[in-house]
Amino acid sequence: MTASPVSPVSVTPAAHLAPQAPAAPSLREHPVDHAVHVLHDNPEWLPPFRRAFEAEGVPLVEWRLGEGSLDLDAEPPRGVIWSRLSASSHTRGAAPAKDAARSITAWAASWGRRVVNGQHVADLEVSKVLQHAQLRRAGFDVPRTLAVFGRDDLLEAAEGFRAPFLTKHNQGGKGLGVRRVDDHADFAAYVRGERFEDSADGITLLQELLVAEEPAITRAEFVGGEFVYAVRVDTSGGAFELCPAEACAVPGEDEAAEPMFRIRPEVTAQTPLIGRYRALLAELGIEIAGIEYMTTVDGRTVTYDINTNTNYNPDVEESLELPAARRIARYLGTLLREEQEADGA
Repeated sequence: MTASPVSPVSVTPAAHLAPQAPAAPSLREHPVDHAVHVLHDNPEWLPPFRRAFEAEGVPLVEWRLGEGSLDLDAEPPRGVIWSRLSASSHTRGAAPAKDAARSITAWAASWGRRVVNGQHVADLEVSKVLQHAQLRRAGFDVPRTLAVFGRDDLLEAAEGFRAPFLTKHNQGGKGLGVRRVDDHADFAAYVRGERFEDSADGITLLQELLVAEEPAITRAEFVGGEFVYAVRVDTSGGAFELCPAEACAVPGEDEAAEPMFRIRPEVTAQTPLIGRYRALLAELGIEIAGIEYMTTVDGRTVTYDINTNTNYNPDVEESLELPAARRIARYLGTLLREEQEADGA
């Protein structure tokens, strides 16, 4: 099988998978081998990383998940494979993305390639059940949660929850399926009605409603397994979709208003909770991630999400001497140089 470039300025990653998204034009002269190959399902989230990799002089090749084909008998390109699979990929017409990420990372690893956030991490990204299980096992306070398989048993399962409570999709992202339920009768009408929204994997979560001591959650960012910074995310608007990405920015926001995202300088690498998160990520082999937690009115510190497809708020990034996106480019660039030295390149 031979691959054809998508456009005259794109980088074709190999004769094994034909990418559909163009790579950064400034990288088009780099060879396919000895590059960082990023697997992703949303090109709108890539511009900050393209700029960061260009600034660091690290070649970046884009592979669009859920498209093209994979020659399982062919050798992968040399370099570093970085998966940015998103749990919400199916909402952007890329339903095969999660299985493509699992397949490509497993294939690359079987050839000895350096894979960042590989197959087992993809499994965690698309399952809140698996995340909950790992967090609970590691001793973190997690929300009381019930996973319901299919639609038929939802109403019976909900009887065990006192209203108000939440529903979520197991394969989430973007606040998918998150609904506040204040009345069991209304929930029954929703489940039986045409407005019911099933999860991509058929698993709906019923979860206790946590009340924060202030309208905010905290997201702790890690790159290369090391703490980068913590961001306070204002939730006073009541929304469940807390996308920090550049592509999610709302134009014309009131500049005088409290920013939705801001650094929490008091949270550091020496903060005990951060140390526990770092140990968990190391144990799970997760190299790049954001972990979300909140403090409740009754004094609980509850961890509820591990996001391995982390995006960064542009205003927060611009305020830093070394933004997280640049840290990723440097970290993966270091891994790439190690691979090149091992290959004798």
